[in-house]
Amino acid sequence: MILAISVHEFSHAFAADRLGDPTPRIAGRLTLNPGAHLDPIGTLLLFFAGFGWGKPVPFDPFNLRDPKKDAAFISFAGPLSNLLIAIAASLILRITGNFPLVISLSLYEVLRMFIYFNVLLAVFNLIPIHPLDGFTVVAGILPKKYYGDWMELSSYGMIFLIFLIFPFFGGSPIGSLLSPIVNFILSFLLPSRFGGII
Repeated sequence: MILAISVHEFSHAFAADRLGDPTPRIAGRLTLNPGAHLDPIGTLLLFFAGFGWGKPVPFDPFNLRDPKKDAAFISFAGPLSNLLIAIAASLILRITGNFPLVISLSLYEVLRMFIYFNVLLAVFNLIPIHPLDGFTVVAGILPKKYYGDWMELSSYGMIFLIFLIFPFFGGSPIGSLLSPIVNFILSFLLPSRFGGII
């Protein structure tokens, strides 16, 4: 999960840097070193609650040619990177499927969790609620006449997010929302030889 978060945040920084904004580079975020990306509280929750988050990557929209669209691309870069490395790990699983069974099963256990966390992080961050990436992605594709109204919803984002995460009757609404999507993606990425979905 720490590696997945580091790749996610680095990709935000890399996208901003490529689009002409040096802010992430100056802030020391253009690196895969987890120490640059992990949030103290988010890291603690990672170990004690099973989920966490990294420090948001700063960028200056005034350095972007098209702040609305470029901000959406920077936000999308994080989830996209997680999906891409999940696909790469899936290919490794298929290549090693012909290895002796003990080796294959050992690799599978490691890569299965790696794939799972990357898919989960990607899908979770694409929820269109501020401060998640999906909110800015939607803002970038909305017509200008709706952009202002959408951005006003950002002040209520944490309220919506807490409501989705808070467990009701033994399970959180966000779990019910994400599980079918995550499992659908995993059904393509995890080889059926080993049992497939987590």
